[in-house]
Amino acid sequence: MEARITPESGTLQPAPAGTASLAAKSLQKPMERPAKLLGYVHDTIETFKLRVTAMVVLTAWAGFHLGAVASGIFSFNPTLLNTLLGVALVSGGSSVLNQVFERRSDAKMLRTAQRPLATGRLNLAHGVFLGMASIICGSLWLATRTNPVTGMLTLLTAVTYVGIYTPLKRYTTLATFIGAFPGAMPPLIGWTAARGAIEWPAVALFAILFVWQIPHFMAIAWLYREDYGRASIRMLPVVEPDGWSTAMQALIYAVLMIPVSILPYWLHIEGRWYLWIATLLGLGYLFYTIRFFRITRPAEASHTRNYARALLKASVIYLPLLFALLMLDAQTKGVLP
Repeated sequence: MEARITPESGTLQPAPAGTASLAAKSLQKPMERPAKLLGYVHDTIETFKLRVTAMVVLTAWAGFHLGAVASGIFSFNPTLLNTLLGVALVSGGSSVLNQVFERRSDAKMLRTAQRPLATGRLNLAHGVFLGMASIICGSLWLATRTNPVTGMLTLLTAVTYVGIYTPLKRYTTLATFIGAFPGAMPPLIGWTAARGAIEWPAVALFAILFVWQIPHFMAIAWLYREDYGRASIRMLPVVEPDGWSTAMQALIYAVLMIPVSILPYWLHIEGRWYLWIATLLGLGYLFYTIRFFRITRPAEASHTRNYARALLKASVIYLPLLFALLMLDAQTKGVLP
C-alpha cells in the first residue's frame, strides 16, 4: 500500500486503496491520445493504396508529357502539377470506396484481412466521406485547373471503377475485363489535360494500358485464387480452376501487347529507338506469359504460384520501363495540330 503525509497531522499515513492505479491511468491517457491519432492517420493514408495511386499518377504523367510534347510546350508546368494532384485524389478516393464496398470480403481474405475498414479500425462513415470527398474534390480540381473534358473523364473513371467493376466481381468473371477500362484511363486523362481533347495517340496509350492489365491480373488471380474463393469473388481461376482459361487469356493479351505497344511509333509520336526497345520489352513480357502457361500442367501448388509470381514481377517491371521509354523518346516532329 502507498503511504502519504497528511497536511493536518504531518504524519505518514497509508494512502487510500487504488490511488496508485488511478495516478497511473491519468498518466497513460495523455500518452495514448497521440498514439491513437497517429494510428488513425496511418490507417487513413493506408486506405488510399499509395502504391497503386503512384502507378496511376506515373501513367497520367506520361500521357501529359506526350500531349505537351505534341503541342510543342514545356511539359513541366503548373498544369502538370494540377493534373497529378487531381488524378491522385480521384485514384485514392476510388480505392477508399472500393474498400468500403468490399470490407466484408476483404475480412475473409488473408491478403486483405488487416485493411483498416475490414478490421473496423476505421468506421464506415469515415470511409464513405473520405472516398466521396476525394473523388469530388479531385474531379472539380481537374475540371477547373485543366479543362472540363479531363474532369468529366476522371469522374467517369471513378464511377465505373467503384459503381460497376467493384460489385460485378461477386457475380461474373467479366468484371476483370470491365475493370480494365477504368484502369487504362490515366494516360488518356493525362493527354487530355495537356491537349484538351481525346485524340488517336491518347487512344493508343489507353490501349497499351488496357492490354497490359490482363496478363497482370491473371497472375494476381492465380496467385491468390484460394483467397478469392473464400470471399466468393468470381475470378477466372476460382470459376475454372484447371488454369487453361486463365493462361490462355494471359497469353492472348501478351501477344497483342507487342503490336499495341508500337502504336505510338506508327502515330509518329515516338521514334525508332522506341520501336525496337518496346518490341524487345514486349517479347520479354511474352516470355514470362508463355512460362505462366505451365500452370495447366499437373504440379504442386507452390510451383504454379512461382510461375504466377514471376509473371507478376515481370508485369510491374515492364510497364514503368515502357512508359519511361515513351517519355524519353517522345518526338516533336509530326506535331499534331
